[in-house]
Amino acid sequence: REQTLNQLLVEMDGFDARGGIILIAATNRPDILDPALLRPGRFDRQIPVSAPDIQGRRAILEVHSKGKPFDTDVDFQGLAKRTVGFSGADLANVINESALLTAREGGKLINGAALEEAVDRVIGGPRRKNRIISEREKKITAYHEGGHALAAWAMPDLDPVYKLTILPRGRTGGHALVVPEDDKQMMTRSEMIARLVFALGGRSAEELVFHEPTTGASSDIEQATKIARAMVTEYGMSARLGAVKYGQEQGDPFLGRSAGRQPDYSLEVAHEIDEEVRALIEAAHTEAWDILNTYRDVLDELVVELLDRETLHRKDLQRVFSRVDKRPRITAFNDFGGRTPSDKPPIKTAGELAKERGEPWPPPERTPTPVGVAPGGDDLPGGPPHGPPGHPGPNGAGPHPGYPTGSANGTGYPAAGQQPSGPTQVGFPSYTKSYPLPQRGSDGPQGPDGVNRPPSAGPPSYGAPPGWRPATEPPTPSWRPAPPDARPPQEPPPDDQSTPWFGEDGNR
Repeated sequence: REQTLNQLLVEMDGFDARGGIILIAATNRPDILDPALLRPGRFDRQIPVSAPDIQGRRAILEVHSKGKPFDTDVDFQGLAKRTVGFSGADLANVINESALLTAREGGKLINGAALEEAVDRVIGGPRRKNRIISEREKKITAYHEGGHALAAWAMPDLDPVYKLTILPRGRTGGHALVVPEDDKQMMTRSEMIARLVFALGGRSAEELVFHEPTTGASSDIEQATKIARAMVTEYGMSARLGAVKYGQEQGDPFLGRSAGRQPDYSLEVAHEIDEEVRALIEAAHTEAWDILNTYRDVLDELVVELLDRETLHRKDLQRVFSRVDKRPRITAFNDFGGRTPSDKPPIKTAGELAKERGEPWPPPERTPTPVGVAPGGDDLPGGPPHGPPGHPGPNGAGPHPGYPTGSANGTGYPAAGQQPSGPTQVGFPSYTKSYPLPQRGSDGPQGPDGVNRPPSAGPPSYGAPPGWRPATEPPTPSWRPAPPDARPPQEPPPDDQSTPWFGEDGNR
C-alpha cells in the first residue's frame, strides 16, 4: 500500500510536464487518507458531498421515475420528506423496489402503498412473513413500540411519529418511524434529550406493564448511550465537565481503519464522564416512565388498535393521542456555570414576521416587467406597445390602444388600401400612404418569409416608410460624373453670360 501511495504521488507531480489534465478522486473514508495526498498541488481542493436535501431528493425521485407509470395518489414531496438521510442510490432503489412490488402483484400503476413498502424495505429490509410469533411476544412488541410512539408524541422538541408497526422486518420486530418536517443540520440540547426519552420509551413500557425488561430494548439502550456520551464528550453539553472535547480518534491510515477513540484524560475525568452519561439516561428514563404512567389508558387503546391493524399512520395516531398534552422541557441540565442568559428575545426573521402578518412565505415570484413598460404604468411615451400582436385595444380600433388597425403581421401599419383609424400616439407619425403587403398565392417562388409571390413582384414590403433602409444594407455608391465620351452633345451658351442656362435634361 505504501508503494501504491508513492507511485500515485509520482504520477501526480512527477518530472514530466503534463498540461490540461485534472485528476479527480472520490472516497468515503477521508479520515484514513495520508496527509501527503492532501498537500497543496495534489488533492488540495476537497469537496464534501453530503446527502441531498428535500429539494434534491424530490428532484432525484422525479429523475428515476421517468418512464414508469405512477398512480395519481403518488406524492413525491411527501416521499422526499420521509426519506431524510437517503442517498441518490437509496432513492433509486426505492423507485425500483416499488416497480418490482407492483409487477409482482400484477398492478399496472405504481401507487403510494408500493412506495411506502419500498421505503420500509430500504430502511429495515424485507418483511419476514414466515416468522412465527407467539401471542405474548406480539403483545410485548405492541407495548414496546407503543411506548416509543407515546413518549415521542408527548415531547415538545421531537418530530411527530409518522408510522408505527409491529410487522417484523430485518432484525427488528417492529419500529416507530419519526419523520422530521424539515432538514436539520444541528440539534439543540432539548432535542437530544427528547431523543433519549424516545429511545427509552419502549424499555419503560416493558417495565411498567410487564414488571420486567426484555432483550428487545438492546438496540434502544445502545442508541441512547451513544447520544448521551456524544452530548458529554463531543458537544460540551455537560455543565459539570464544561465545553471540552474528550477523546480523539487514533489510528494508522495504512491499516485501513481507525484504531478507536483513545482517552486523553485521566481516570477521574473518565469517572465523571460515566456519571454524566448515566445522569442523562436516568433523567430520560424517568421522563418516559412518567409519560406512560400518566397516559396508561391511551397506551392500552393504542395497543388494541396496533394488534388489530399491525400498522398505524399519522392520522390514526392523531386520533388516538388527541388527549395527550405536551410535556414541559427537562431543565435539570440547564446550568450555565453562574452565567445568566439574557431575557431579551432574539430578533425575528423575515419569514416569522410574514407569518405574523398572515402573508405567504416564501413570497411568490414576481412576473418580469416587459421591455418598454414602466413598473405600475402604461406604455412609455414614444415607445412600442407591450401588448401581444393582434390583441384588440380598449377602443377596439387596433391591436394596441391608439394604433391603427394593421395586418396580421402585427406591425401596426395600415394594410394596402386602408386608412389609419383612431388617434396616433405621440412619437409615431401617422402615414396616409398605402403600402402593399405580401400576398399569399400558389404561383411564384417562395421567399424567406414563406410567402409565394410572382417573379415580378420584387422584394417584399413589410410596411416600412418610403426610403427606409435597414442599417445592415450596404451603402448606396456616391454620384460620379459620366465620362466625356458618354455625355450628349450640348449647344453653346448664348452671348449673355448673365442668364443661367439649362440643358435639355434640366441640369444647370
